[in-house]
Amino acid sequence: MGTHEDRAVHADALHMAPGFQGGRAMSRTHVVAVLMLAALTALPSPAGAWTRRQARTFATLPEGATAPEGLEVDAAGNVYATEFGFTNGGPVEGPGQLDVFTSSGKLMRRVPVAGSSAHLLALAFHPATRALLVVDFGGARVLAVDPETGASTPFLTLPQTLPHPELGGAGLNDVTFDRAGNVYVSDSFQGVVWRTGPDGGVASVWVDDPLLRTTGVPPFGANGLRFDRDEAALYVANTGGDMVVKVPVTGGAAGTPEVFVTGINGADGLLVDRDGNLWVVANQADEIVVVDPGGRAIAKLGDFDGIGEKGAPVGLLFPASLRFSGDSLLVTNLALDLRLFNPAFASVDSPWTAEVTRSTIARLPARIPPIRSRE
Repeated sequence: MGTHEDRAVHADALHMAPGFQGGRAMSRTHVVAVLMLAALTALPSPAGAWTRRQARTFATLPEGATAPEGLEVDAAGNVYATEFGFTNGGPVEGPGQLDVFTSSGKLMRRVPVAGSSAHLLALAFHPATRALLVVDFGGARVLAVDPETGASTPFLTLPQTLPHPELGGAGLNDVTFDRAGNVYVSDSFQGVVWRTGPDGGVASVWVDDPLLRTTGVPPFGANGLRFDRDEAALYVANTGGDMVVKVPVTGGAAGTPEVFVTGINGADGLLVDRDGNLWVVANQADEIVVVDPGGRAIAKLGDFDGIGEKGAPVGLLFPASLRFSGDSLLVTNLALDLRLFNPAFASVDSPWTAEVTRSTIARLPARIPPIRSRE
């Protein structure tokens, strides 16, 4: 039942409804329609059923910086971000840039990565050696980088013969590790996951499957990758396929990949939390989707809220990578205009990304809001 005021409004609605003339009865159709309207009006708002939580700016990159893609947090809470090396006018020249921030988002230093291309993607600290590994997308390799000086040495390289030369070159993207310290790198163009031992070297193909390739937009297949808590499976995002692929793992060997979840618009960076939930960046939807171990979406976080006065995104705009930092979730705003690569790749966000002149890293609470289920 509604309040007294609700009932009064519903009574007024009845008197103003078409077919109610001077107290004469309406037709059965009109009565049903008005009663349905009154019932819907009296229902409580479902606003708490899916609370997105607003993304706020954690850090703004310095003037002249290109958009951040990769993201890492060290034990002291310092934040590391790589720049992708593209402006609204096109690519810039190398070397690539590494930006280091305090835990409060203050820029500590901007470090050129010696010998790299301008196009850097994922980065992560090796769990055994603590070396900072950086994916050099433009150089098709992974570098071990000194985060203070930018000095680098090759850590992972590819064999001369690629598994799918008909697809062009390699597109190394994300990096992760197993408990033994082996290193896994996704290849967005070849549609494979490469692996080396803890000391690096020439990589070998660990898994190669059509589910890791794409003909969609953006034209990136295998992207973010993370093991589940038990290392019984490796999750791999397929960006152009709008899905996450699950690769079973037995004794360190890859099984047959299968679709874990689909319908995530531009699935990109991944994280697995302590409860086994998978946090997925949806770069074409400007949101973070949290999926439980059974593949059910249990939260959608963040959204795009426009361009600020200084030309920086407000909220999320083509987000790419994510990391937990204390009780926060940090997300890089790549704000990439896909028309730079192909005019046919225009997206609903392209007019907005073209307006961005300052790049940012966003922050959200690292909490999953309650979602209404059956009562």
